[in-house]
Amino acid sequence: MTAIADKRCWHDADVSGTFEAPGLRLRSDGRIVAFSGPAVPFFAGRLQVGAMLNDVLAGCEKSGLTKAGSTGSIMAAVAGGDDRHLFEMGDGRTILIEFGESHAGRSLRFVDVSYVVEMTVSQQRDLLTGLASRAALLRRLSELGDGASSRQGSAVLYVDLDRFKAVNDTLGHAVGDLLLKRVGDRIAKMIGPGDLLARVGGDEFALVQGSGTQPEAAQSLAARIIEIVSRTYLIGGHSVQIGASVGISLNDDAPDEVIRKADLALFKAKSDGKGTYHLFSAALDHEAQRRRELEVALRRALVLKEFSVVYQPQYRIAGKILAGFESLVRWTTSDRGPISPVEFIPVAEQVGMIDQLGEWVLRTACTEAAGWPDELTVAVNLSPVQFRNSGLISAVASALAFSGLPPSRLDLEITEGALIEDADLTLSILRELKAMGVRISIDDFGTGYSSLSYLQKFPFDKIKIDRSFITTLETNTDSAAIVRAVTALGASLGMVTIAEGVETEDQLRLVARDGCTQAQGYLTGRPLSASDAMSLAKATKG
Repeated sequence: MTAIADKRCWHDADVSGTFEAPGLRLRSDGRIVAFSGPAVPFFAGRLQVGAMLNDVLAGCEKSGLTKAGSTGSIMAAVAGGDDRHLFEMGDGRTILIEFGESHAGRSLRFVDVSYVVEMTVSQQRDLLTGLASRAALLRRLSELGDGASSRQGSAVLYVDLDRFKAVNDTLGHAVGDLLLKRVGDRIAKMIGPGDLLARVGGDEFALVQGSGTQPEAAQSLAARIIEIVSRTYLIGGHSVQIGASVGISLNDDAPDEVIRKADLALFKAKSDGKGTYHLFSAALDHEAQRRRELEVALRRALVLKEFSVVYQPQYRIAGKILAGFESLVRWTTSDRGPISPVEFIPVAEQVGMIDQLGEWVLRTACTEAAGWPDELTVAVNLSPVQFRNSGLISAVASALAFSGLPPSRLDLEITEGALIEDADLTLSILRELKAMGVRISIDDFGTGYSSLSYLQKFPFDKIKIDRSFITTLETNTDSAAIVRAVTALGASLGMVTIAEGVETEDQLRLVARDGCTQAQGYLTGRPLSASDAMSLAKATKG
């Protein structure tokens, strides 16, 4: 606690000594017998030796210097012999009175403790939304943990907002702050009287569900939260659309551990595609340990050069002519052997290594392709995470300059995930890449929600039809219809269409019949080493 004013002498010849804060001394009847120098401005000049404290306080309250009701509470503390008492000034400051006894009478020392009170409150409340804080959340979990019956029916739901960063980046933090308040309001209306809602991070909320048949009650609430939070918001004239993912943990452990489990479940929900919920299970702990081990191994792999690039042939169906190769990164460790890209690419994205790995693949592929015949292209996959890096354009330019590969022979493949996360930013980057002369393909086409709208917004050079449609082409009439529609659309827009995952002669025949331009898959060629790809490229030319 800090004193309000500098050290000054008391205003009474009969009293010796000094006092750092506003203070005064009383006779037993409540009459003021002395006061310190700092007390004069503190009481706005109302202090007089011989005046009754009750009269001075009443005058302060009437003028608004102190909050209504403060006179009665202070005089009750004096009469009751309290050691300390808190009251509020009219300007919102919180003042602590410290009482003391001496041969000269009773003393009152006034100390401004506003900062301490604000810090205490902020530990219990989120200042932006007014919701409970993380500390309050943990305390509530501890309280529920004290009783076996109450713990059994309780759970924690960890909520993360999807696409919130895009709102902040495009509309500004003021709109983002209002959005957080609106989200908090929506969730608060869905919870019960025994539940507690807290904001625990930038765009993260946590909810303690106090009772219910678990896990069904928590899963039902999670589904409602996702549905309600995902509805459109109108803020400052803007139509704002976000989503939510939820992780659930039953309250069956220490508070910090319950939160950790809910966070792991949230991570799983977001990995599954966002906009969903996931309940914690022991398997998630094993996955987390596996991710940590992979992270360590990934960092070592870049140094030890354990990565390699392989190249899968892409053929023009008409004439069965080699058109180029798709570059695919591979990782083989000395102790674990080969590790699937399906496993290590998400980890590289999560721990911030995908930019470094992606740049290495890009430069390696461009350098290798520069030695192929001039008509062959090389396709390189870009992660949605790479579009968040302002250095992506310079990385592509650097790879082309280093390798000497003409831009027209580089085909950058993106998935709809990059467009969904931040369509405006991604399209802006794609336009700059297109202006460099690089080709742009949309990968896994047809698996997202807005595929057609993206084709309207950007002139892609190639559409890759997702392998899920090709695999079921012979047995599913819907898949066949989609392939026909996509190839017809590609033809009308002047775009190349390539069927991905072609594994049988019948599949190749059907995609050719439907007008598909190119094919790629195990039927036409498995991924090849750099040297084997070079041999195939040269043999094709010959």
